[in-house]
Formats: sequence, C-alpha cells, structure tokens
Amino acid sequence: MINNDEALIQTRHLVLEETCRLAWNDQLDEEHKEEMVYKIIPGPKPAIGRCCIYKEREIVRHRTRLACGENLMENLDSKNEVQVIKPACDECPLSSYTVTDNCRLCLGKACLSSCHFGAVTIGEFRSHIDSKKCKECGMCAQNCPYGAIVHLVRPCKKACPVDAITYDEYGFCVIDEQKCIECGRCIHSCPFGAISAKSYLVNVIQEIKAGKEVIAMCAPATEGQFGEKIGMGSIRNALKKIGFADMVEVGLGGDMTAAYEALEWSEARKEGKKMTTSCCPAFINLLKKHFPQQYEENMSTTVSPMCAVSRYLKAMHPGCVTVFIGPCVAKKSESADKSVPDNADYVMTYGEFSAFLRSADVQLEPEETERQEASIFGKRFATSGGVANAVLECMSERGEDVSEIKLLRCAGGAECKKALQLLKLGRVAEDFIEGMACPGGCVGGPSKHKTEIEIKRSRETLLKRADDRKVLDNLKNYPMEKFSMHRDGHRDLEELKRAEGEA
Repeated sequence: MINNDEALIQTRHLVLEETCRLAWNDQLDEEHKEEMVYKIIPGPKPAIGRCCIYKEREIVRHRTRLACGENLMENLDSKNEVQVIKPACDECPLSSYTVTDNCRLCLGKACLSSCHFGAVTIGEFRSHIDSKKCKECGMCAQNCPYGAIVHLVRPCKKACPVDAITYDEYGFCVIDEQKCIECGRCIHSCPFGAISAKSYLVNVIQEIKAGKEVIAMCAPATEGQFGEKIGMGSIRNALKKIGFADMVEVGLGGDMTAAYEALEWSEARKEGKKMTTSCCPAFINLLKKHFPQQYEENMSTTVSPMCAVSRYLKAMHPGCVTVFIGPCVAKKSESADKSVPDNADYVMTYGEFSAFLRSADVQLEPEETERQEASIFGKRFATSGGVANAVLECMSERGEDVSEIKLLRCAGGAECKKALQLLKLGRVAEDFIEGMACPGGCVGGPSKHKTEIEIKRSRETLLKRADDRKVLDNLKNYPMEKFSMHRDGHRDLEELKRAEGEA
C-alpha cells in the first residue's frame, strides 16, 4: 500500500500478520497475544514514534482486538466496522481556530472586537483564543488583517464526506454511527493511525482449518493492484496454496448485475423515473442514512456484483464459505447486513490480503495461463463510469436505443452527496445516477495497493489481454435461474426472464 500513512500501515499490517500466524498455529489465546505485543514492541525505547513503550503496547493490544474481528473494549456494542483506537488519538490540536506567529498585536484588535463570545484575549506576544468559549463562527479569522488566525480542521473530520466525526470533551475522535457510511476515508487520513476497521482474517483461517469449502471472490479492481505480471490466475494459485478451494473473479458478478440493472433501467425509463446504481456499499449507506426516501424510490433493487457471485457460488456449492477480496472497507458493512441473504461471508481488503499471504509464507507469482470469467465490461466495473457503461451495453445487446440516455457519473463522497441532494430536490436532469464513493471508482478505494498511476498502467496492460465476449453471451454459461438477483432474495425470477425476453 502506498499512501500518506505508509509508516503506520507497516505496523497495522505487522499486527495482522502476527495475529494470523497465531491463528494458523492454534495459539490465539491471551498469553500468546501478549507475547506478540512484546514481540512487536520489545522496548526499552518506543518503536513506532509514540511517547513510551507502554502506550505503544496498548495501541497494539487494541489493534489485535480489531485484527480478531472484535469490537474495542470501550465500544463493545458498536455495529460499525470502522472504529477509533483511543490510545492513538491524542496528538491533534483541540482548537479549531488558532492564532499563529503572524499575529502582530496590532492596535486595531479586529479579532477582539469581532468575537461576540469573549473567546479572544490579548496576550503579551499575540492574541489568544479560548477553545472552551470559541463557537467557531470564524469572524476573528475573517477580520484579522494579517491572516494570522487559521482554521485547523483535523484530518479525519476533513476527510469525512458526511460530517460523521466529532470529538468528545477530552478531544478524542467520535464516530456517529447513525451518519457514518463506512467509506474508510478517515482511516488513511489520520496521521496517527487512530482509526481502523475490524478484520476477519482469523475467521477465514478458522473456516479453512475446519475443512470448510472456502471460495475467494476477487474484486474487478484487483487487476493492476499487484503489477502487470500478477493477474487473476496468479492470485488464484496463491489462494489455493493457502487452503482456498477456488477463486472466482467478481467481474462476473459485474456482468450479472449489469444485465439485471439494465432491465430495471429499461422499466424506469418507460415510467420517466430516475434510478441510481446499487453496487457501491458506501453509496448505498449514504442513501440509507442520509436520503432514505431516495433509497426506497430511486435505488436499483439488483444486488451488488459481490452478492451476485456469492449467491451463484452458494447455489452451486451448498455450504461453502465466500470471501470477498478488494479495495473497499464499506464492503465489510455490506457483508454484515444480514437483511440481504447469501451475501459474502467475509471481506478482506488488499492490505489484509497481503498480510494474510505473508502469514502463510505464500507469495504472488506470475502465471502464464490466462484466466477470464467476465466480459471486459464486468472487469471495468471498478472504474468511474464502468457500471453505467456495462448497463448501457446490456441494453444495447437487447436491441434498445441508448443514444439519448443521459448519465450522471459521480465519484467521491462529495460528488455523490451533491447528486443525491439534487435528486431529492427533483433537479437532476440526467436519467440515471452512477454512484461511487471513492475518487476514480473502486480502483481509488481506501485499500488500494499502489498509487493510482501505477495501478492504471498495470491494469490497462492486463485488461488488453481480455477477449471481446459480450455480457449476455457470457451469462449463458451460468445458471442464472438458480439464484435471485433481487436484494431481498425473493424476486420472481420467471418475471425477470419474461422481461428480458420482451426487451
């Protein structure tokens, strides 16, 4: 993973790797966990830049709980996948507005006269703002002639697209679970690694060791993440060495989702109804929590590609365990939502996948054998515009004229939120909205493994090897009648087949 928090990620991944090693060796008891803490932070000096080894060890203990898929002790009732590690959250300035050294103690005292709450006082060398009295109106900063007062927004709060982050009386970060869409943007924005997500690697290891048929599902964003020499075949081979029964690319689920969303789009188009896509879980969480009416009225009821492949696998391999591997943190919340039956049992990010491989002493190796289960449209689901293009392709393959369809493609939390606000107000001119909460789409997800430039270069090299199969022709090879593509799992499949035949 290449990011602004590269040094923090090394520690995070080391905890994951060592926790997995304990799980592989059946040593996941409290005694061995504590030994692991001292192995990672041996002392006598701090190892990860904190004030002392005692704080660092406490942080590792917190990370170990998350690595085991457990809530943190101070948050035992949480339903959120993203959680705050309090011992790591204590270095950010508490004051939102701060006076810098640019203050000249000017005679005008504009800062003092503009504050109506008595928060500004004049010190010996510069003005001072009392954070307990400050109401953060910004008038002092606006009126300072030297621009000596700055507005400091803590990076986690700045990254959150839905204002779900606040602070308690001690300055610790607090995530409002009623607002949080679990996009994961705050995780990599925190320069102290104080925000992280629960991991389910231990659960996967336990399923493998129990002899279950565990099948991996790799996201369309996977190609390009590990370089141009590592395709789906390489990843499948590595997973089978670990103990997975097989691996299926979720681009196939992209084909499935596109085919069924196309039916919904055709119906909505006849009715003059706006519709949004249903693939990005953070976008769905945004709809559910912040635009509930639009969630009920405008969202496609077709399941995501992850859920589609999981249902296909569970139909063909009863009792199997499905594990999604991708760049997305929000997929963990989708997997945890049991109102959508037969979805992925577990989700691991690319960072977790890398730690998982190291814990089993397995490496990704180039594989000459080509492996393709999805059309190029399903493979391109991971980029902004990819979902909409695939849906339009399916409509075209069924003989519909799509030349006049207008699309609103949104990538990033701010764009998605703006589009849904316009939808709520009835001011969306376009016919359909494609929503992806990450900039650039899934390939820009919070757990991307390389820089976006590197991913794009490697990805295009790999995608050029794909054949030109059509979406609907590809799906003829799969038993679509054996499982539902509807979110609640009960949609009449015969009705869908009839609609497809009439289109």
